[in-house]
Amino acid sequence: MDKNFFIKQLDEILDDYYEWQSYQLDFHVEGEIDDTNTFIGNTLTKAKSAIVRITGNNSEYYKNIGTVYDYSGLQRLIGVVEALKSDLEKDYLKSLGEIVQAEVFSNYLEMASHLLEQGYKDPAAVLIGSTLEAHLRELCISNGIDIETTNGKGDKIPKKANSLNDELARAGVLTVPKQKQVTAWLDLRNKAAHGEYEKYTKEEISLMLQGVNLLMTFK
Repeated sequence: MDKNFFIKQLDEILDDYYEWQSYQLDFHVEGEIDDTNTFIGNTLTKAKSAIVRITGNNSEYYKNIGTVYDYSGLQRLIGVVEALKSDLEKDYLKSLGEIVQAEVFSNYLEMASHLLEQGYKDPAAVLIGSTLEAHLRELCISNGIDIETTNGKGDKIPKKANSLNDELARAGVLTVPKQKQVTAWLDLRNKAAHGEYEKYTKEEISLMLQGVNLLMTFK
């Protein structure tokens, strides 16, 4: 998902806070304690929810929220929101693992492109499909979606790519049109993996490559 979607949420929280703070400085009178407490409570809830949505509840941002639910706690939380917004804008939230993985995925797709240029559509389809499935798993992890399920024996096993795709759509990470397109790409990968080479063309795999490259920009 575009980081600007999250930056906008943080901006709205900061704008409301600074507008309220300015009002307090210019027009504050006695008897407004209830309104102040309501604003602090609402802002604390919105800010904490945004931080958890963006970074999860194991991040340093979440750990720095604190447990004081008054004006001093609000000031601390606003500082965390400002730091998170700044790090988002500078792409500092990307871990080394994410950067390396993005490079690996990019290399795989470059290899697939080379195979297509040489006329090897079948291994290219398998390589693109495998990269797509790996990206779906990463999307699930980054959006708090479980990538494993329990079989009849009680053992944890990886979910199928189509299941991951469906869950991403239900969570709103992928739009319905994107979900349907991913389903079609996974079908092409399965045909290639099962030797059904006559059921798709080089042109279809080329379009698949272009589409997966675009999908890889969604985090």
